[in-house]
Amino acid sequence: MVGLAGSFSNTVLQYPFKLLYPLSSLSTKLTILPTIRQHHYPRKPQSQFFCADFCAPLSANFSTTHINSSKIHVSSMENRDNLVVLGIETSCDDTAAAVVRGNGEILSQVISSQADLLAQYGGVAPKMAEEAHSRAINQVTQSALDKAHLTAKDLSAVAVTIGPGLSLCLRVGVRKAREIAGSFQLPIVGVHHMEAHALVVRLTDRNVQFPFMALLISGGHNLLILARDLGHYIQLGTTIDDAIGEAYDKIAKWLGLDMRKSGGPAIEELAREGDPESIKFKTPMKHHKDCNFSFAGLKTQVRLAIESKDIDAEISLSSASSQDRKSRADIAASFQVVSGGVASNQYVRTRLDQIAKSKGLQLVCPPPSLCTDNGVMVAWTGLEHFRMGRFDPPPPADEPDDMMYDIRPRWPLGEEYAEGRSEARSLRKARMHPSLTSLIQGSAQ
Repeated sequence: MVGLAGSFSNTVLQYPFKLLYPLSSLSTKLTILPTIRQHHYPRKPQSQFFCADFCAPLSANFSTTHINSSKIHVSSMENRDNLVVLGIETSCDDTAAAVVRGNGEILSQVISSQADLLAQYGGVAPKMAEEAHSRAINQVTQSALDKAHLTAKDLSAVAVTIGPGLSLCLRVGVRKAREIAGSFQLPIVGVHHMEAHALVVRLTDRNVQFPFMALLISGGHNLLILARDLGHYIQLGTTIDDAIGEAYDKIAKWLGLDMRKSGGPAIEELAREGDPESIKFKTPMKHHKDCNFSFAGLKTQVRLAIESKDIDAEISLSSASSQDRKSRADIAASFQVVSGGVASNQYVRTRLDQIAKSKGLQLVCPPPSLCTDNGVMVAWTGLEHFRMGRFDPPPPADEPDDMMYDIRPRWPLGEEYAEGRSEARSLRKARMHPSLTSLIQGSAQ
């Protein structure tokens, strides 16, 4: 997943589905919260998994959430394996495309980074990001096809992220996907960004079956979900204020770090030089017995610590005195411990691995290349839904330039777990699209 770290791991834990043990936060003490007992979610017949993953409609274009009433059924395994889908991802600050075959073979993966823009603006600037996507999208999609040694005529469908994300950026990917699908009369699948992050583990480890639990951490999102089935998710927890990505980017900027890597890797690198015990930051949400996250208060604590050390962000780290550098490193290290670590997430992985082993579970991580925002996860999620007949027919070959596309900047993945709502949470629901889960369940009825 994109954001602060540039690389967030996806983690899978296999377990017998008797109790679910959600993790409270990315804190030093990864507390096991009150359990959600089995009777809330009836047991399914197949083998079951626990997974932790580290990561208002505008028109009728995807009006049924890529559910086509005249469903196709790809019945034979041979046909399923031979499906080929192009996935396009432009939800934030990376332009990505990939081609994936139905058997899980990744035929190509291309990503155009906006690292220079991140450094220039100290984070994602939506308008600048949109322009960068527009400049890169044609080359990225064509390169994905070329590297797969295919043309658009060889595709079975096109999948594209339609939300959540930045509306200006989402529009670029949707426009390109519809252009390709319309020109070659291909079905099109609208993909939920966070579902794609959750499902990529089923590509890298084909033994993962529903249900499983997923911890999704990215620059803009923090979610703990129970994946009951494809398109059926229960939201156990989320951030009540800032996402951890925003906290990392802001703190890296206040520390005068090089933002070309984005905040997470920059802080993790500096933290190696510091003393993690030098500053005692308070652990967020420590006394809340739920699965939600909060980083706004922690961000304020760090800002006050930086001000107390008289650190000048205008002075780059490379130009700082040895004492100034040590102060910055100590703050980075102390923040890293309380927030849980980002970047390659070695701290997070280590803590999750300890919890997994204590429960007799195995930790499985997809490669880092599939943990940032990428086209592979979009193509794979598109494949999963396409096999179920959830897609839209080919759009018109020549749509008007002022076409109002169905993009969903604020689009929940699943319904909230009623008994896990935080008293501290005040969810802003204005202009929020109905969740993916509710739309799919509604169409099934």
